[in-house]
Amino acid sequence: MSLPRIAIDAMGGDEGVRTMIEGAALARRRHDRFKFLLVGDETRIKAALETHPGMSGASEILHCDDVVAGDELPSRALRRAKTTSMGLAVDAVKRGEAGAAVSAGNTGALMAMSKLALRTMPGLDRPALAALLPTLGENDVIMLDLGANRDCDARNLVQFAIMGAAYSRIVTGRERPRVRLLNIGTEETKGTEDIQAAADALRAADNLAMDFAGYVEADKINRGECDVVVCDGFSGNIALKAIEGAARFVTDLLRQAFTSSIRSKVGFLVSRPATELLKHHLDPNNHNGAVFLGLNGVVVKSHGSANAKGVANAVEVAARLLEDDITNRIANDLCKIDTQGFNGK
Repeated sequence: MSLPRIAIDAMGGDEGVRTMIEGAALARRRHDRFKFLLVGDETRIKAALETHPGMSGASEILHCDDVVAGDELPSRALRRAKTTSMGLAVDAVKRGEAGAAVSAGNTGALMAMSKLALRTMPGLDRPALAALLPTLGENDVIMLDLGANRDCDARNLVQFAIMGAAYSRIVTGRERPRVRLLNIGTEETKGTEDIQAAADALRAADNLAMDFAGYVEADKINRGECDVVVCDGFSGNIALKAIEGAARFVTDLLRQAFTSSIRSKVGFLVSRPATELLKHHLDPNNHNGAVFLGLNGVVVKSHGSANAKGVANAVEVAARLLEDDITNRIANDLCKIDTQGFNGK
């Protein structure tokens, strides 16, 4: 099956052109139907392509030497959307020259440019940033919003649940993903008025392709007991960074423990298979590729520090969303919730 090509912001991320091209090349070795529009400095892109000869016939270069800085204000970056590699990658999706865009650059700038160029889908108030997180279960959990919207009302949370469930059906294969709202407790009386109103609406919307399972507390996100966790962007971003920090803490603690003495080093050799499995499970590159859901087009945000494997995973996320037509899936479910007469208030 042929796919629309994927626009790669080759200049974004901590490692820049070399890692972005290497990641795209790795994705193509796994899936030879992938084709790319590589946006960035042509000289540097061509130099990176020399070590990946299989990419030349599958790629076109769009020259651009203007880059959005990692600490640049979104409002300032937005004014240069037509001259930066990030802006031109997103604009290629708008013009139909690419089916999706992938960038490892400034998250705020990418969201601003994507919203302006692609616009929010009809029936949706706001797009949301969604990502896959590892769990103890068989499938990863999707969490949204992770920072695109600081304040959210009940209507926003219900729409996020619809988008997250549509995404989950693609990545997990579950016909009815288990959806929960992030809260400070699991009792129905816990949480803000907006969280409670969103829960009431989701319980009533029995024609949606999801199983709404009430609330989940932050310490249960990674237990594998649900497929989608819904929250406002402020809470979601804090929870995500806490989870990432805990993962780094565990790996650093193990590293210190296993190097503290000769006996510890021997213990490390004995337990190495288990520690390697833990390392693989906690490696963010294995879950890389956050998605801006709710736009009229596919945009995937790769982590700024992602290595080539992480970039390849982000590219594969974009391709899978194109294959499974995430936009139409969300649109169809939005029509169903509208029939419930929910107004989010």
